[in-house]
Amino acid sequence: MAFWQARDFLFCGVCGTLLNFDSIHHASCPLCGFKRMAKDIEGKETRYALDAEDIRRELKIQPFVDVVVQKAVVDATCPKCMHPQLEYYQKQLRSADEGATTFYECPKCSHTFNEN
Repeated sequence: MAFWQARDFLFCGVCGTLLNFDSIHHASCPLCGFKRMAKDIEGKETRYALDAEDIRRELKIQPFVDVVVQKAVVDATCPKCMHPQLEYYQKQLRSADEGATTFYECPKCSHTFNEN
């Protein structure tokens, strides 16, 4: 039996969505309503591995790394206190094909703002 056939009991036979085990009698598809009887699932086993990165991604937790950001200085005026220089750094927050976000901070009044 091929590997994919050994674990297809977890997925909808119509649309391929992962089944929800919301009853002791059957598992159902949340999209199309397909139901697989518990007797077809009973006794089957599947295994998978998780690592810390998988858990972090699922819980939307930032990496556990303290990053010291070195800020550069630009000749631009603070919109709050009119100080003639601002510190800034850039960070890629969106997808790679979009520009980085620039974060500015005034060294005098600590006003912060960003530009996409």
